[in-house]
Order: sequence, then structure tokens, then C-alpha cells
Amino acid sequence: MGQPVRDYLLTLCVTAAVTYLLTGPVRKFAIAVGAMPAIRARDVHREPTPRLGGIAMFGGLCAGLIVADHLFNLQSVFELSDEPRALLSGAALIWLIGVLDDKFEIDALIKLGGQMIAAAVMVIQGLTILWLPIPGVGTVALTQWQGTLLTVALVVITINAVNFVDGLDGLAAGMVCIASAAFFLYAYRLWMGYGIEAAAPATLFAAILMGMCLGFLPHNMHPARIFMGDSGSMLIGLVLAAGAISITGQVDPDNLQIFFEGSERGATHAMFPVFIPLVLPLTIIAIPAADLVLAIVRRTWNGQSPFAADRGHLHHRLLEIGHSHSRAVLIMYFWSALIAFGTVGYSVHAASSWIVFVIVAASAAGLVLLLMPRFTPRAPHWANRFVPPRYRRPQEEVSAPACEGETADATSGDQQGARDAQMGEESAERAPVAVGVSGVNGATAIGPRSRLSDRRSADTSR
Repeated sequence: MGQPVRDYLLTLCVTAAVTYLLTGPVRKFAIAVGAMPAIRARDVHREPTPRLGGIAMFGGLCAGLIVADHLFNLQSVFELSDEPRALLSGAALIWLIGVLDDKFEIDALIKLGGQMIAAAVMVIQGLTILWLPIPGVGTVALTQWQGTLLTVALVVITINAVNFVDGLDGLAAGMVCIASAAFFLYAYRLWMGYGIEAAAPATLFAAILMGMCLGFLPHNMHPARIFMGDSGSMLIGLVLAAGAISITGQVDPDNLQIFFEGSERGATHAMFPVFIPLVLPLTIIAIPAADLVLAIVRRTWNGQSPFAADRGHLHHRLLEIGHSHSRAVLIMYFWSALIAFGTVGYSVHAASSWIVFVIVAASAAGLVLLLMPRFTPRAPHWANRFVPPRYRRPQEEVSAPACEGETADATSGDQQGARDAQMGEESAERAPVAVGVSGVNGATAIGPRSRLSDRRSADTSR
């Protein structure tokens, strides 16, 4: 049992390493081809930043599949199933559409059509939903058209949910990484715990998806040096949906009945908590899905197109109530982890009441965090070197002897200058910068991230 885990970890690490190493050259390529649009009204970043990060993520996906194909314990996934080939075909198509959109900003309806075609390509190659387990009824087999429509709808909804939430640095990659980690634990339990080899492809997809996100996150954390763009957000959304569809379409509920006594109806009812991530995979991405639904309702109510961009997303509202960029991202991470791992935990121990109490307590803690946007935690002195400057605890001023008054004044002056620089950095982060101002366009992509150092040097020269 330990050997498959090592193979999955190796695949994850190779995928992450390839994605990380490719992101730097891809960033330079995006700058060279001009895939660095001007600041828009709905954007929260201050400086034009290159896109096309999805190119590196697609390279990581290909590397992960190649490595897995050469590992002894994972070769059966490619020999007994066409799902990896189906995933690669759909991913290549959706990635190509995303690259064109990052460079030329194609129409939203064209992107929607491309998403449906990519889902149909995977359906043709066997990656589709075949049945649904319904408690009290049993296993309901779907016709070919029902399975196709449900599969296409699930892929399109998941892709757009991830695309809609990609509004802050590191938000989409982190949330999808959390979702894929929870789904990996669930799929691996089905395979190794129940001996169902049909769950192996979904486990592999989840491991590769984690590697893609982990390899890209160091370049995308605030302040981001590159964005994944639609080429990356639509790609990881499709891979996430493919994992849920794979395990739903290939895991036969009849195989699970050998672990439960009773009729098919009773077994399906008993196994319903285990089927929750299968039947309702959107619980894994509940936050992006809720944001998607709210965006459609809000835009339709205002007489706008459902595809029209605005600043009403959940992460935008967190910024409006006073949370910093990093805090807003961490709050979204928290809620995603709570829902994803809470769902998986309930599917494992549905009869345990403590799962519900833990989820309720964690939800209460999350609500407290939402109500304290102005509270800034401070790390202890010994941890100052390991945390960002905004969370460092200032050194206590020690009274110096009279003969060393100048040294004390200089020290306090340096501390006051550091505070002023930090306040200036926070105000600069909140204040929008118009496109076209000298020294701003391309600063993130080519030169330094801020002009604080230039300002200090100018003051010194005076």
C-alpha cells in the first residue's frame, strides 16, 4: 500500500517542479508577446502583470502524465483506461482557447462554446457519467444523452466557477489545490480501502492537479509576478471536473455492495455519505460555485450580460469591508478547506456527531475572522524573520544612556521611517494607479515591484 503513495508523491513533485521551472521562461515570453493587458476597472492589482501562466501549468500536466505512465504501480491506469488520454485531449483544447483569450481576449460566447467542445471530446473518449446513486432508490443508470448532458454541464460549471474566482493573487490556485487535496484523499481511500481500481485515474488526476497548483503558487502569491490567465484557470477547472466525472462514471456501485449487507437500495442508502463527493462534486468547489451563481443573478438583475465583468465577487467584497489582500485570500482558503475536508470527513464518519461539532466550531471561527478586518496579528519576536513584514512585531524601544542619545535617536528614527514606509506601502496598495503613468506600466514584469526604494534614494540625494 505504501508503494502507490510514493508513486503518487513522485508524480506530484515532478509536476510541481516542471510547472515551477517553466513559469519563469513563460513570464518572459508573455512580456515579449505583449500578453500583459492594461489595468481594468475591476482589477485589484496596481501594475500591468503578464498572463499566460497556464502554459507552464499545461507543461506540468504533460510531465505528470508522462512520469505516471512509466511508474510500475500507475501503468495500469493507462493500460486499462482511456481516461488519461481523454483528459489530455480536453485539456489541450481548453488550454489553447485560454491562450488565445489571454493574448487577444476572445468573445465570452466563443469561450463557452470551446468549453462545451472540450467536454464533448472527453465524453467521446469515455470520460462520462454513467450512473448516479440515489438513496432510497438505488443506482440509476443514465442514458447516453443524459450522461453526456450532465457531464458537459458539470465541466462547464466547474471551469467557469474557477475562472470567476481567479481575481486575487494566489486565490484560484490555492483554492483548487485545497479541493484537489481533499478529493485525492477521498479517491485514494476508495481505491486502497475498498480495492476499486476504477478510482485510480481520479486519484492520479488529483495528484497531478495538486502539483500544477503548488508549482505555480510561488510565482502567483501576492504580489504576483505572473497571472495564470484563462489558459490556467480554465485548465485547472477542467482537470478538477474530470476527476469527479471519472470516479462517478467508472466506480460501479455494485462493487461497493460486497462491503455492506442488505439489498441494493439499503447499500446505496448506507453508502450515500461516501457518494457525496461523487454526486455533488461542486461541494468541493462550493465557494467558487456560490460566487458563480451570485454573479449571474447580480448581473442579470442589473440588466447586464451574465458574462459581463464587475467588482462584485466575494473576494472584492472582502477587500471592501477592510481586509487586506493577503487576509482576503487566507479567508477564502479557510472556507474552501472547511467545506472540502468537512465533506470528505463526513463521508468517512457519517455516524460520528463530532464531525458536525467540528464543522460548526470552525464556521464560528471563520465568522469571527470576517468580523475583524482591521485586526492585524503579530508574530512573536523569534518568528519575525519567518513571516512577512506586516506581521512582524516591532522591537521594544530600550532606553539608552545619555551619552548614547544620538544612537537612540537614530534608532527611533529608523523605526519611525520603517513605520512610515509600511504605511506608505499599505496606502499605495489600496490606491489605484492609472495606466500610462511613467514608471508604472510593466514595473512588475520588468523592474522592481514598487517605487518606495526610488523615493528613498531621491530623498537621500536631496
